[in-house]
Amino acid sequence: MENIYLERIAELRTMMQTRDWDAVILTGSDPHNSEYPPERYKQILFLTGFGGEAAGLAVTADEAILWTDTRYYIDAKQVLAGSGISLRRQAKLNSGELASWLSEQFQDAEGAQIAIDALTTSAQLEGLLREAVAGRGELIGVSDLLSPLWPDRPELPQTPLFTFDSEEGRSAKLAFLREFCRRQQCDGLLLGSLDEVAWTMDVRAFDIEYTPFVISYLLVTEKEAVWYVLKGSIEDPGSREALERLAADGVRIEDYSAALLLADDLQDGIRLYCNPQCLNAALRDALCAAGIDIVEGDSPVEARKAIRTEGEIEATRRAHLIDGIAVEKFLFKLEKALEAGQAVSERDAALWLGQLRAANEEYLSDSFETISAYGPGAALPHYVVPEENAPLLRRKGLFLCDSGGQYLCGTTDITRTVPLGECTPLEKEDYTLVMKGHIALSSAIFPEGTPGCRIDALARDALWRTRRNFGHATGHGVGFLLSVHEGPECIRPDLNPTPLQPGMVVSCEPGIYREGLHGVRHENLMLCVRDSENEFGAWLRFETLTLCHFDSSALMTELLTKEELDWLNAYNARVYATLSPYLSEEEAAWLREKTSPIIA
Repeated sequence: MENIYLERIAELRTMMQTRDWDAVILTGSDPHNSEYPPERYKQILFLTGFGGEAAGLAVTADEAILWTDTRYYIDAKQVLAGSGISLRRQAKLNSGELASWLSEQFQDAEGAQIAIDALTTSAQLEGLLREAVAGRGELIGVSDLLSPLWPDRPELPQTPLFTFDSEEGRSAKLAFLREFCRRQQCDGLLLGSLDEVAWTMDVRAFDIEYTPFVISYLLVTEKEAVWYVLKGSIEDPGSREALERLAADGVRIEDYSAALLLADDLQDGIRLYCNPQCLNAALRDALCAAGIDIVEGDSPVEARKAIRTEGEIEATRRAHLIDGIAVEKFLFKLEKALEAGQAVSERDAALWLGQLRAANEEYLSDSFETISAYGPGAALPHYVVPEENAPLLRRKGLFLCDSGGQYLCGTTDITRTVPLGECTPLEKEDYTLVMKGHIALSSAIFPEGTPGCRIDALARDALWRTRRNFGHATGHGVGFLLSVHEGPECIRPDLNPTPLQPGMVVSCEPGIYREGLHGVRHENLMLCVRDSENEFGAWLRFETLTLCHFDSSALMTELLTKEELDWLNAYNARVYATLSPYLSEEEAAWLREKTSPIIA
């Protein structure tokens, strides 16, 4: 850890001492509980140098603890080595680890003062923390707590807006929300989650890197919709046009900062529906102080937008066609460069792939920072490529590339583990067992109403039988020109009751990670579709959306069943038939060889 981070922790402790705070608790999120916060709210990165999401930090006079999940644990150990900051695992930020620690830390205290950043702590998490110190201490909410220590703290961005004409339309979505409020006997609804605001308003921007969101809040009442979005003057012609279009549709445009005063738009005693996961403690407190009756519950938008319309499904298929062409061109270029003896680093590879995606006119941005990891780096599920002196790829072992794109026609996410030459028996065995899990889940047929947690084991069975496992989810939901990670659907061991439904898009990405050696992950996106119906009920299955071949050169074919070989051969054949017309003659010939049938 660099001295600058040690100095910042020390400065925080000095501030704690002057204010009589016994502890400070911070999250790695923003006022909207976003997975990827803007630069202004990367508070844990500022204090510790650790930039992974889903993190929590607690600092006392003599201890500092960072919580993060298994995706980042190896990376966090390296970043925090020698810093004095303890590292602990967590399942989810709101799952109780921070609250449990707080309760234990101050179990014998009287009058303890615990400070939180009220803007970046959700109302849900704040409730858990307050309960943890009830009767023994006080939770103090301070907005922008780190600003006194952060003189050059970035301002909130205001990137160009563009409207997005969805199949359903903004008016219908607002009508849906108003009808929901009537059913809940509420006078209005406040949306704080940025993906839900973007979906409802049919407006996109890139206030946050990789996700086409506008940092804003949306208030919907029976009479009007108020969008708290402006952070300064609007100079961009496209943004002005978008705002004029919204105003013409009856949407009132307000300053973003006015959201903390939105109670002025409401009457005392009004019932306002909010999701406590996306309502920060500062805004919740302001509403309560104004006499607003807050009704907490899950947002109706999350489940609604998870089901793609027919038009969105067709657009999503096009996005994967565009993306597959770019990724195949990248894999061809990479192989030929290494064969020619060219020095190629992990960063070179990531830049090449980004450039090939950007060549398409429908490309907007990557959907997350490309994970381009060779050998030991691939053992970190969310590896960050060094900006300088990135490791060189060699013509042996495994190279893992996890990437995706934001296109006007949809969002993609794909991982390919690429054999660059001779692989060890262990690399081949891991590569094959993960492929078996990928095929098992991709070819699953299951009853309607089945949640993802009930089929997660299909992707892990081959690994479990050899006493191996992976710590991350097998599958996450993916938005439509929204976030690459969205709910409520997921495929993971957690007992999430949300059933998989036709129209949902989820990833299939089993993996295995051996610290200091290698990592393997095979990922496609899949569309949940109807299969059939009989006397036992309705049945669902998956349609694989991703189009990019799986390299068979590292497979131990003796570990694959005939059915698994048939699936893999059929998938690779479809990839070649679909993509080869868009490739050069040399690229198509190379792909034909890569997708030639595997014979056991």
